[in-house]
Amino acid sequence: MKAHILAVLLLAGPAMAQDNPLQDSATWDDLRESALGLASDVPQDLGVLDLEAPVRAHEAAIVPIRLTQPHGAPAITAATLVIDENPAPVAAEYSFGPAMMPLDFEFRVRVDSYSDVRAIADTGNGNRVMAGRFVKASGGCSAPAGKDMAAVEATMGQMRWRSAPEDGQQVGTLMIRHPNFSGLQRDQVTLLNIPAHFIDRLDVRQGEELLFALQAGISISEDPVFRFAYRPNGQPIRVHVEDTDGNVWDREFAAGG
Repeated sequence: MKAHILAVLLLAGPAMAQDNPLQDSATWDDLRESALGLASDVPQDLGVLDLEAPVRAHEAAIVPIRLTQPHGAPAITAATLVIDENPAPVAAEYSFGPAMMPLDFEFRVRVDSYSDVRAIADTGNGNRVMAGRFVKASGGCSAPAGKDMAAVEATMGQMRWRSAPEDGQQVGTLMIRHPNFSGLQRDQVTLLNIPAHFIDRLDVRQGEELLFALQAGISISEDPVFRFAYRPNGQPIRVHVEDTDGNVWDREFAAGG
């Protein structure tokens, strides 16, 4: 619980120090083409997209990441998050609706060893831009789960939503209870490996209008939290969640949370 509260405070806090730019990465040179099909590197442009992340993570299993755009930047329709040195480097693939522009989007990830964390974003017409930071963290993918298995079963799939004005924009926060087991963790009672079991699809809409959608791997944190600015249209917030065990959860929340 303390870790969860800390992570939410981190997400809600001021922008994090940005003296940790991307470093040269032989891993990325390989991943760029083999995993993403990119024949050449993607330019960085802070006028289009920035990625904020801590220089050194307080907890490697809940590293806060924030994607932001300045006003007037071209709209981002999709972004792929890559954590170069994670066992499964492609951490998440996001799609964004127009109500999320300009992007201000926060979430938490696991970082398994010192690594570049980068977002490759699509701005339309085949144009891409990259943003990222080098994060000092280790062991995030194998860190023990924060709850015992009984608590996991009792709370999995529960959701909370809140929405409030903040600094002249509407900010929504979606919290989902799920262990997001990576397959690299051990049960602290039996000492056996816990099979991978994580949210792999998430769809968030206001009415029929897409806010964001997610296809994820093992790197999204336990009990994920998503915090984002959006333009409300007055319609209820509809959340659809699927996990790798075939569980499906649907919730609808009043627009104001």
